Amino acid sequence: MTTVTVMITSFDDYPIHQTSEPIAHPESGDPGHYDRYFFNGYSKDGSLFFAVAMGLYPNRHVMDASFSVVVNGEQISAHASAKAPHDRLQCNQVGPIGIEIITPMKEHRISVDTPEHGLRAELTFTATSLPYEEPPFMVRAGNRVTMRYTRLTQLGKWNGWLEVDGVRHEVNESIFVGSRDRSWGIRGVGERVQLGAPVTHMPQFFWLWAPVCFDGFGTLFDVNEYADGERWHESGVMLVGDDTIQHSHNVAYDYHWEPATRRAESFELRYTFGKSTAHLLFEPITHFQMLGLGYLHPEWGHGFWKGDLAIGGERFPVPVADPMQMHHLHTQTLSNVTMTMSTGEIHRGIGILETLVLGAHVPSGFTGMSDGFSAISS
Repeated sequence: MTTVTVMITSFDDYPIHQTSEPIAHPESGDPGHYDRYFFNGYSKDGSLFFAVAMGLYPNRHVMDASFSVVVNGEQISAHASAKAPHDRLQCNQVGPIGIEIITPMKEHRISVDTPEHGLRAELTFTATSLPYEEPPFMVRAGNRVTMRYTRLTQLGKWNGWLEVDGVRHEVNESIFVGSRDRSWGIRGVGERVQLGAPVTHMPQFFWLWAPVCFDGFGTLFDVNEYADGERWHESGVMLVGDDTIQHSHNVAYDYHWEPATRRAESFELRYTFGKSTAHLLFEPITHFQMLGLGYLHPEWGHGFWKGDLAIGGERFPVPVADPMQMHHLHTQTLSNVTMTMSTGEIHRGIGILETLVLGAHVPSGFTGMSDGFSAISS
C-alpha cells in the first residue's frame, strides 16, 4: 500500500499562487530556502531590550524560534525548534513562542511562555511606518546562488507586558518602540553540506543595518560590501508617518570600531535628501548578541534538525567578555541617536546598529576571518 502525503493546505484556497505548485512546495528546491520574521523592541531610556525571531525552512521540514531579553546587564534567551507542519496556516507557533498576524503589515502579537527559562510575554507590535522593501539581495559563489531574498522593514511601537525571572515589566507605546523585518528566499541555513567543488576564496560578509526611531518619523540604512569596500547592496530612507518613504540620494558612514573587537564604539551616518543633509551620531547603550536569536549559534542555529520538538535557553552577562568568538561577532548595538539637519534642526531618538563582519574588510583594517580592530593597522 502506498502512502500519499497530501500537500493541498489551507492557503491553497486563496488566490495567492505564484507557481503551478501548492503553497506547501517552494518554487526553489534549495535546502537554504527560508521564510522569516524578526522583531525588536526597546525602552526609550535603553534599560530594556527584547527581540524575537521565527523561521520556516520548508525544504528541511524545520521551524525554529527564539526570544531574547537584555536587562540589568544580562541577556536571557529561550530557543525552540520543531518539525514544520505542511500547512502554512499552522506555522505561527514553535513550542512556547508564537507570532500571530492580527492585521497584515500593521499589527502582530508575540507570545512567550517559558518560565523555566525565566521568560513570559504578551506583546503587540503596531507599525508606525509603511513597510519598506529593501533592494533585492543576490550573491553567488561561482555558479551557485548562495543568497537571494526579499526583505521588508517597518518601524513601530509596542504594548503589553514582559516578565523576566518573575518580575513583570509593563510595555507601553509611549515608552517602547522598535522595528521588524520580514525576509524570504535563499540564504545559508541548517547543517552544512558539500555541494560540489569548494570555492577558493576565504568566506567574507560585511553587513550593517540601522533602523532608528524619532518622534513622528524614522530612518533606515543598510549596506553590504565586498572585502575591498565596494558596495553590492545599500539603501537609505526616511520613513515619515504611515504614508511616506523618502529615499536618500546618497548615504555615507564612518564606523568607529571598539579596539580589539568588531563592534561599535560609535557610528556616524550622513544622508543626502535633495538639497538638505542629515548627520546621525550613534552612541552605544548596550550590545545585544544575535546569538540569542540563533544567529551563528553553535547549538540553536537556524534550520538545524533537532527532532519533533526541542526547547532550550541560556543566559550570560553583556557586554560579553570574549567579543571575538565567532558566535559573538553578530550584534545589534542599541544606541542613542542624534540627528542634525543642515537646516539646523536637531532630533533625538533611539535605534540599533546591526553589525556582522566576517572575513576581510580592507577599509576597516580586517585581514583574517575574525581579527579585531587595531588603530595601528587601520
